[in-house]
Amino acid sequence: MAYKLFDIYCDESCHLQNGRDNDFVMVIGGIVCPDEFKKQVSDDIRAIKAQFGIYRDTEIKWNKVSNAKSDYYNALINYFFDSSYLTFRAIIVDKRDLNLADFNLTHDEFYYRAYFLMLRRIFAPNNKYSIYIDIKDTRSQKKVEKLHDVLCNSSYDFDRQMIHRVQQIRSHEVEIMGLTDLLIGALSYFHRGLNSNEAKLALINLIRKRSGYTLNSTTWPLEPKFNILLWHGRKH
Repeated sequence: MAYKLFDIYCDESCHLQNGRDNDFVMVIGGIVCPDEFKKQVSDDIRAIKAQFGIYRDTEIKWNKVSNAKSDYYNALINYFFDSSYLTFRAIIVDKRDLNLADFNLTHDEFYYRAYFLMLRRIFAPNNKYSIYIDIKDTRSQKKVEKLHDVLCNSSYDFDRQMIHRVQQIRSHEVEIMGLTDLLIGALSYFHRGLNSNEAKLALINLIRKRSGYTLNSTTWPLEPKFNILLWHGRKH
């Protein structure tokens, strides 16, 4: 049987154990793209940049969203929802409700578990996956290697035939990673209750409209396009 290869572009927000007071929501998510279409998607995003006079090498970042460029960011969000190639999945965790002692886990162990919970509904045993993660800090490479082990073991993929690559990349070099950053940034902003940036609020409303979801609850588990899981830290 021929395997189909998918690329998953993952990013994180507020994933560290200790952060600022308003960094209480952790979001881990990824955009999935069939490998055969990744060049087409990158070319399309660069065409959108050109349309709005944005330099080709300008990184797409949630923290750059502003009224002056709202049409540009709206076009990027609409492109994601209009694209038949791209899907998105994210897990959202309110760290204030997370008592790791209840689960006998360290923060790093929970981080890996959250990644698996996010990705497991994407994985199918008749496909192959390359997972790309934005470089965050000096510990990134060791965490990526550990994550690869955890994902494969949790998926019974001991020979790494399904999850054959987990690799760090620099987000500014990969256009699709910018879309991931936008969607994760929007979910984090919304769930932290922030409201000081009109352009960001408008972009969140566009995501709500295009997805058909309020963003404040878990979507249908098999939702194919824009799938989110709100994880609650209650011990069962």
